[in-house]
Amino acid sequence: MNLDSRTPVIVGVGQAAERIDDPNYRGMSAVEVAAAAARAALDDCGAEAAASIDTVAGVRQFEITGVINAPLGRSNNYPRSVANRIGATPTRAILEIVGGQGPQHLISELAAEIAAGRSEAALIFGSDTTSSLRHFAKAASKPDFTETVDGDLEDRGQGMKNLVSRYTVSHGLTSAPIQYALLENARRAGTGLGPAAYRRQMGELFAPFTKIAAKNPFAAAPVERTVDELITVTERNRMISEPYPRLMVARDQVNQGAAALLMSVEAAQRLGVPEENWVYLHGHADMEEQSLLQRPDLGHSPAAVMAVREALAMAGIGIDDVATFDLYSCFPVPVFNICDGLGIATDDPRGLTLTGGLPFFGGAGNNYSMHAVAETVAQMRSAPGQFGLVSANGGILSKHSVGIYSSTPAEWKPDRSALLQAQVAGWPTEPVTENADGDATIETYTVRRDGGRPTGIIIGRLVADDSRFLATSEDDEFIALLIDGEPLGRKIRVRSFDYGNRCSLR
Repeated sequence: MNLDSRTPVIVGVGQAAERIDDPNYRGMSAVEVAAAAARAALDDCGAEAAASIDTVAGVRQFEITGVINAPLGRSNNYPRSVANRIGATPTRAILEIVGGQGPQHLISELAAEIAAGRSEAALIFGSDTTSSLRHFAKAASKPDFTETVDGDLEDRGQGMKNLVSRYTVSHGLTSAPIQYALLENARRAGTGLGPAAYRRQMGELFAPFTKIAAKNPFAAAPVERTVDELITVTERNRMISEPYPRLMVARDQVNQGAAALLMSVEAAQRLGVPEENWVYLHGHADMEEQSLLQRPDLGHSPAAVMAVREALAMAGIGIDDVATFDLYSCFPVPVFNICDGLGIATDDPRGLTLTGGLPFFGGAGNNYSMHAVAETVAQMRSAPGQFGLVSANGGILSKHSVGIYSSTPAEWKPDRSALLQAQVAGWPTEPVTENADGDATIETYTVRRDGGRPTGIIIGRLVADDSRFLATSEDDEFIALLIDGEPLGRKIRVRSFDYGNRCSLR
C-alpha cells in the first residue's frame, strides 16, 4: 500500500510497575515510573528516537487532579520532567485534563497532528504512584519528589465541567464508587434482577478478568478469584457502596506507568523503525454523554456506544471482526454498557480485557487505558491483520474515547465526532428539580460508607411532575431498606432544606 508519508503509526509501547512488597522495590516517583515506561516504549520501537520527539503529552496524575494531595512533592512540569529523563527536547509539552478517556484521546489527537504535518514524533505517557504515597504517608523518613524544570507547558486544566456541581456534592456524590453505584443500580432496574442476583452477574462478569490479571507481570493485584470470592462481603471484601464490595471497585493503590510513541511513516522510515513494529489506528472517536441527571436512562450511556460504532464504521469492520477487546472496567456498569449496546456476550470467548481490568490489574489514575493500548499493540503485532478495540471512559460514564488498532496499513482518516456530538446535544433530557418537596419514588440509590454514619443517597422522581432530584437520608429504617431490601420504585417522601433534600419512607 502506497501510504501518505505523514500517515501516523504507533511504533513503540512500554509499561512499568513496582509493588511495595517486591524485593526490588525502589520507591520511584510518578515521574520516574513514567520515564521507565517511556524508555521501554523507545526501546520497543527498535530505533534511536528520543531526539526526534517534538511533542510530549502527559496524562494528569491523581496527585494533581485534586483527588489527593502531593505529600511527597511533585514536578511543576510533569511532561518535561519525563522528557528530560529520556533525553528528549520537545518543542511542545501537554498536560491533559482529568479522565480515563485521556490516553486514547491523546493518541487520536496527536495522530491527527502528525497527519496534518504539524508533528513528526509524539510521546504520550502517564503514571500514578498512589501505593507509594500511602506507604510513605506515616513513615518517619520520606522521599522528596519535588522537581522544578524550565520549559513551556500546555496545561489544559482539570476539565471537571459537567462532572461535579454544588448540587451533586452537597448530596454526597463525591467519589467514583458512589457515582457509579447509582448508575449500576439504575441498570439493575432494567434487568429485573434482585440485588443478590445482580451482584452475582457482576461477579460472573469480573471473574474472568482476574484470570488475565493473575498472569500479567504489571498487575497490581495478580490474584485469580472465583465469583463467590468477588461477591461475598467479608471483612477484607467490605461493602464500599451498594452494590459494590471492595473487589468490584477500581484499584487505585498502584505504582504503574505506560507510554506510547507515535510517528509519521516518513519519520519511522528515516529512523529505521522496523515495519513489523508499526501499528495503525484504523478507527477512532471521542464522545461526551449528557450530564448525569439529565440522561433519560441512568443505567446506560448511548454516547459511549455511538463512539464504538463510529470507530468500527471508520475501520470498515463490524463487532464480529474484532479479535481483542479492552473495555474500560472501573466498575461493572461501563463494561455492561458496551456489551448491552453492541450485543457482546459478557462471556464472549474473545474476552473483554487484555490487562485484567481496573479492579485487578489496577486503575492507574487516568492512565489505565494506556496500558490497554500497550497490550493491544503487542497483540496486533503478534497476529497481523487482526483488529483490537480499546474503549476508554472518563467521568461518570461521561467521556468516551475509542480506538481500533491493526498492523494492516491504513491511511489516516478524520473522525465525525463533532457531527455526532451535535446529535447528542439534541437528544431529549429529563427535567430536574433541585429543591424537591412531596411524594416521590426511588429511581436509583446507594449507601455512602466512607466514614462515620452510613448515608443513603437516592435519585428520585417526584410524583407531581416526574422530575428528577437528589436526596439523602440517615434514618435507620431508610438505610435498612437500601442495604437489605428492594428500594427501586419504592414510594417515599422528600423535603427540601437550605442544606439539601432529605427523604423518608412513607
